[in-house]
Amino acid sequence: MADRPTSLDFYFDVMCPYAYQSSKWIRLVRSETGLDVRWRFFSLEEVNREAGKKHPWERAWSYGFSQMRIGALLRRDGMEVVDRWYAAVGKAFHEDARPTHVVDVQREVLAEAGFDPGLVDAALADPTTSDEVRGDHEHAVREHGAFGVPTMVLPIPGASDGAVASVYQQLVPAPDDPETAVAMFDAMVAFHRFPGLFELKHPKLNADVVTVAATFAPYLAARDWRTIENPAR
Repeated sequence: MADRPTSLDFYFDVMCPYAYQSSKWIRLVRSETGLDVRWRFFSLEEVNREAGKKHPWERAWSYGFSQMRIGALLRRDGMEVVDRWYAAVGKAFHEDARPTHVVDVQREVLAEAGFDPGLVDAALADPTTSDEVRGDHEHAVREHGAFGVPTMVLPIPGASDGAVASVYQQLVPAPDDPETAVAMFDAMVAFHRFPGLFELKHPKLNADVVTVAATFAPYLAARDWRTIENPAR
């Protein structure tokens, strides 16, 4: 595809099963095309926060936000480092049903992936990690209208003014075939040629719901919170 973007910002919350499936897909696209994936943070706890409740950065430990503070600390050493962390923690939570939002489990997963488990304490002791996660989140909401994850921001094909477009995606399960993965990416790029086309959606049939439920079974087993989802635009 001649006008295929060479870079993309991928906003994720480590707790989101949809974001994890798309992260597997986008890594496959990257391996085939050389796409530069820049990992950015987005807090579902914040965007779905109930009125009067504390912001995730005001709590000593938040399910996703605090884990992403570890990611923010690692990102300072390069995108490939935070990529490796997200892949490890995502697999542990979304495929192996390990509750990585529990501090001791997060330490175990870090050690297994070759990281220092002391990163948990280092990230929480550094207030600038909270600032980085919050900064990514607020930028995504303000500049790109983000309301959930994954939100992907990419250059608009053919635009000469540096314009970008964002897309919120639900992909289940992630394709494991490189040709399919790249074709799906090209379809997403083509979608942005039509700025007035705001939504293109497959309704979920009963069989689709069964597939989603089976794919998300480890996530559902590992989580221990009540889902809150504020209305999107």
